Amino acid sequence: MQRLRNLFLRVGGVSLAIGTSVIGLTLTTSSPASAQAAYGSYIGVGPSVGLTQGAAGEGRQISAVIAARYKLLEVPISLRTQALLFSGTTAIVPTISYDIPLNWQTDAYIGAGYSFSNGDQPSPIGNKNAIVLQPGIDYSLPDSNIVVFGNALIAFDAYRTAGGTAVSLQGGVGLRF
Repeated sequence: MQRLRNLFLRVGGVSLAIGTSVIGLTLTTSSPASAQAAYGSYIGVGPSVGLTQGAAGEGRQISAVIAARYKLLEVPISLRTQALLFSGTTAIVPTISYDIPLNWQTDAYIGAGYSFSNGDQPSPIGNKNAIVLQPGIDYSLPDSNIVVFGNALIAFDAYRTAGGTAVSLQGGVGLRF
């Protein structure tokens, strides 16, 4: 029994010495910094331009966009909403995005969501409720609360008369909070 106890004490002492060495090495070894997703939520404004038209001749539209991003802390996910206004039809587009940090100030992202349209005239993303993909990029100006954003909205089956995919581009300037 005494031999077994001595063996455990030796193994425990070796484990403690190894553990202390590993902790010491970890604390003294520096690792390269990795880019984090651009910090901060924002609200911004800018233009929205429709690039497509429906098969029944629903025209391309230009509208104003109000964009909002709520950055979830600790994970590279953001909740985003865009309101496309003043084109005859208002479209509200909530999405959830996966943020990909490119550097300390820049995030690329890909989002998915749904567009809610209310009117007969097409907005830049059609005139029918539709599933939406949203690729984009956010750039935070250094030493300020200003964000420059740009994205595309790709709405599937977005025109009431003949269906079809609608694509629009948005861009603008926002204020981080």
